Amino acid sequence: MNTLLFNLTLAVYFAATVAYLAYLVKPQELLGKASRWILTAGFAVHLAYTVDRYLEAGHTPITNLHESLSFFSLAIVGVYILFERKYRILILGSFVTPLALLIMAVSTGFPSAIMPLNPALRSKWLALHTIMAFLSYAAFAVAFGAAIMYLIQQHFLKNKKLGPMYQKLPSLDVLDEINYRCLTIGFPLLTFAIISGAIWAESAWGTYWSWDPKETWSLITWFVYAALLHGRLTTGWRGKKAAILAIVGFFVLLFTFLGVNLFLPGLHSYK
Repeated sequence: MNTLLFNLTLAVYFAATVAYLAYLVKPQELLGKASRWILTAGFAVHLAYTVDRYLEAGHTPITNLHESLSFFSLAIVGVYILFERKYRILILGSFVTPLALLIMAVSTGFPSAIMPLNPALRSKWLALHTIMAFLSYAAFAVAFGAAIMYLIQQHFLKNKKLGPMYQKLPSLDVLDEINYRCLTIGFPLLTFAIISGAIWAESAWGTYWSWDPKETWSLITWFVYAALLHGRLTTGWRGKKAAILAIVGFFVLLFTFLGVNLFLPGLHSYK
């Protein structure tokens, strides 16, 4: 059942991605609604897969790279659906859904077998710390999509090429607002994830901070987004600068999550 649900999720996310990209090319209302419903169905199946894996494993299924990438994809889709409901910008899905599909596809490259839980992970902090972290990652992923759209839209305005694509994309102000809202949601969640991780580390290893590669890069990621939030609140960073930093921050985040696990093994390495 678990494998069936995973494969079904992958198939539905692929269909949703195709539908959203088709909507980007030809934004018809019926196609937009179909894209939304397909993605929502995919999210429901993905959630069922995650719950089924939780019941089988007996713990939050975020303990290896396969599970973590899958949960990351689930969080991105869930957060995007919430933003789409608030802002009614279906075309944002054309930039976010492919990312969720890609992350889900990458998860297939890692072992999916449920293994006995590492003693250090047998803690009440497992669910709280990891879920908060992935929700923050998801908010930054949506900001990444909005930032890409912002730069594209600004390029059209700067070069006075107000063609079909320009007409399809939201205004720069709306895209900048989405970027900011994602930041105000993601940054507190990331902060809480780091603090809870430090408390968990103290109970598991006897120290709040050991400068493990994962800890170090998590702190770097936090400083990148802290600088972006500080710049927006105090010096009025908006527009292109904020969009570029949102993109840079997301690539730093991806390295913190995936690159560190693959290239800089430490206490937090996934198998």
